[in-house]
Amino acid sequence: MKLSELIRRISLSAALSFWRNGLLSTATVLVMVLALFVIGGLLLSSVLMNSVLDSLQNKIDVSVYFLPNTPEDLILGLKSEFLKIPNVKNILYVSQAEALENFKTKNQANPTIAESLKELDTNPLEGSLNITALDPTKFSDISSIIEARKEQSIDKINFHENQSAIARLTEIMNGSRSAGAVLAVVLIIVAVTVTYNTVRLAIFTAKDEISIMRLVGATAWYVRLPFLLEGVIDGVISAIITTFVFLPIVSILSPKISSFTGGIDLWAYFGSHFFEFFFILLFIGVGLGIISAFLATRKYLKV
Repeated sequence: MKLSELIRRISLSAALSFWRNGLLSTATVLVMVLALFVIGGLLLSSVLMNSVLDSLQNKIDVSVYFLPNTPEDLILGLKSEFLKIPNVKNILYVSQAEALENFKTKNQANPTIAESLKELDTNPLEGSLNITALDPTKFSDISSIIEARKEQSIDKINFHENQSAIARLTEIMNGSRSAGAVLAVVLIIVAVTVTYNTVRLAIFTAKDEISIMRLVGATAWYVRLPFLLEGVIDGVISAIITTFVFLPIVSILSPKISSFTGGIDLWAYFGSHFFEFFFILLFIGVGLGIISAFLATRKYLKV
């Protein structure tokens, strides 16, 4: 038998089995769609969470406050020195005047504060250097190096006030990744179990045909391949359905997420990574189908 004819017969047998066991096939696809949907949701949630955490981490800094009337030349000189510290990404100098203007803008809706500022003869706010890091976990090292200099013009370093926020962000990231991994494993086990039982029932349904194939001398793989290919069909259909289910959901949620997170565009990310997202789901779906079918045929298909 020619290879092309063999492939045609196996493909036809798999398609007929999928169609004939319509209810079982539908149940399998639905379960796999559910599993792939949650896995896809975890992928997008991970991207969104990482974007939010990166945004928040970029806003966290080590703020070095200087005593009032510290010469600007001295502060700028220290800025140049601090830029040489390992892992320092950027340093923003905020003068006393700029700090006062920022404070006024932030509290312009509060008339009490506005009146209090008018009664002051001097600017009570301090100039500062706001330091951002290449790696947020290195803030402690940066702060320690600055503290070790013991500059008399420095009033305080507020890293310790931000340290709890940094630790909390790291904890959220690690916890979310662990929870996502556990949930993904559970869903994969559920999907494999359901698909496994579906293939098992399909084998029992086709037992008469299998007996005939045995009698005419069909090889073990010739009998098994249609069931394996049926698992592939389940995975492909599930991946396609799941991917297109995400289209309206992401489209609807994206504006809300953008307003909540301050500009993170999930729809733009999904659009630019659409095929990458689809092929990940396709790989997982086909993999689940093949593994489930292989295990079922190995146990229940005695050829």
